[in-house]
Parts: sequence; C-alpha cells; structure tokens
Amino acid sequence: LFGTDLSDLFMLGNQIQHSIKGIDGLVDVSVEQQTETPQLQLRANRGMLSKYGISVEDFNRFVELAFAGEKLADIYEGQRSFELILRLNGNYTESIDRVRSALIDVGSGRKVPLEEIADIVSVGGPSSISRENVQRKIVVSANTSGRDLKSVVNDIRQNIEENVVLPEGYRIEYGGQFETAANATRTLLIASLLAVCVIFLLLYGEFKDLTLSAIVLLNLPLALIGGVLAVFFTSGVISIPSIIGFITLFGIATRNGILLISRYQHMQQDGEPLHQRVLHGSTDRLNPILMTALTAALALIPLVFQGGKPGNEIQSPMAVVVLGGLLTSTILNIFIVPIVYETIEKKRKK
Repeated sequence: LFGTDLSDLFMLGNQIQHSIKGIDGLVDVSVEQQTETPQLQLRANRGMLSKYGISVEDFNRFVELAFAGEKLADIYEGQRSFELILRLNGNYTESIDRVRSALIDVGSGRKVPLEEIADIVSVGGPSSISRENVQRKIVVSANTSGRDLKSVVNDIRQNIEENVVLPEGYRIEYGGQFETAANATRTLLIASLLAVCVIFLLLYGEFKDLTLSAIVLLNLPLALIGGVLAVFFTSGVISIPSIIGFITLFGIATRNGILLISRYQHMQQDGEPLHQRVLHGSTDRLNPILMTALTAALALIPLVFQGGKPGNEIQSPMAVVVLGGLLTSTILNIFIVPIVYETIEKKRKK
C-alpha cells in the first residue's frame, strides 16, 4: 500500500486486513508493524530566526552538524584509521534541557541558546519508514492454504474494491509470489507464441506450402482441447507448469500431423489418386502415431496420479496437460486432418 501520510497508511492497512481476513483460503493476514521510539523535534521559529539574521538553511545546517556530525578527515595511526567527526559536545545531547541550552552563533561573536530560536519538543515517531521508488509504503501480507494463488488474489481485489476507499494519491500493488508468477506466466505466453511461429516456419521450410503447413498446425487446437479439459477436471488452474506442458504438447501434436501430411505427399509423387492416398496414407501412419501417443501416455500416467506427493508439484500439472492433449490430438488427428486435407486438395483441383 503506497501513500504519503504514515498514519493514513496504517489506518488503511488495518481496514484492508479486516476486510480480507475472512476470504476462504487466506491465512496469516498481517499488517507491517511499526514501533514508536522517543524523538526530539526541533521546529524553527521563523520570526526569531529573522530577528537574529539566521536563514532557515543555516539553522538546518547547524542542527545537522551539531547532532548528526560531519566527517572532516581520516586519521591514520599505524595500520589503523580513525574518522575525524565534528559534532556538538556530548554533554549537550544527554537531555532535552541540555539540547535547549546548546548555543548557536548569530554573528558578531554573539551566541544564543537553541531554545530561543526553535521549539524543542519530545515526541514519539516510527522507528523506520519503508519506501519503494521514493514513495512511502506499508506491507499487508498473507499466505494461501487450500486454494490457488490467482483466485485468492482475485477475491482480495474484489473485496478491497467493495469495502475500502483509497484517498487520492494512495494505491495498492500486489507483489510477492503473485507478482513473480504473473511475470513468469507472461514470459511463458510470449514463449508459446514464439514456439508456434517457429513451428510454422519449420513446417513451411519442409513442405514449401502455406496450406499444408496450416493443416499440420491444425493439430495445435486439437491438442489444446484435451489439455484445457484435463486441467479443468483436475486442478482447474492453468499454472506455470501447465503452460510449460502446453508448449511441450505443441511439439508432439505437430509431429503427428507431419507424419500424415508427409506420407500423403510421398504417395502423391507416386501418382496415387487423392482418396486412395488419404485412405492408405492414414492407415500406414496409424500405428506409428498410436505407438508414439501410447508410449508417452503410459509414461505420464504415474505422474498424473501422484500429484499430491512432495516433489511432483511441477511434474504432475505438466503431465496432466500433455496426457489430455495427447488423447484428443491423437484421436481427432486421425479423422480431422485427413478430411481437411482431402477437402482442400479437391478445391485446389477445381
């Protein structure tokens, strides 16, 4: 939660905490705690500063030099070095009365007590102020249990929009694991698009025909159907491992299409009629396609049913997507690709 005033930030943070702590799957909701420490505030009296001819800049400079100190030089003694720091004598910082009696030069050799040109009060203040990109912030943190992260964050967004009114200049950012997952998902989606483009270019380089390349790519939506259905009936969440599974699935599904189309093309060069080469070519490639799919499916089945075991958090979602996509792409590929190929070739002849 970003804003300007610390007290408003903590008030809004507590409102958010009370608003979201009842969300299902959200646990350990807490607001960043701040401990107050005693502090002295020196508030310049501009009227008195003007009377003594002291500028605000000179006053601030004196306060910084007197109480924070300023490094003047390094002193070396043998192999050791010491910093030479100029600051007010420690006796003047032992109590608030001593601070008030500290003398400041007002020119012409005159000195006046600090309390004469400034109001010095004891107050409580935060021990630290968190900032990000120069803006003040506080952190409202929580963990998830029993639900996926994305759906929980969606509920949090909706809850805050309905129950918390943010003043102008205040905003909320969602970070932590959610931000990391969102960035990774965005990167993988871009990688998926690049993978499809590269696959299409490789297909065009193989067949030298845009139409045939597009027919092979028809396997991708056929595979997506099974992958999405598999996710829907299992976890119901498309996670980062699931997206990686889809990218893997694209390569396997494309291979099945290449097996069919390349066989049709070889039989066309041998002079076979269209319907015969589709029929015989599909029959010839049926066994290799089924063997590839079954081999991969049998290897993935143990991973699918062991998703709850430690160490399978990444492998199981990938296996679910690949297995579901293999089933639909293999079955539909055997029927749809030959039909589409024959239909397009007939239109070409006409």
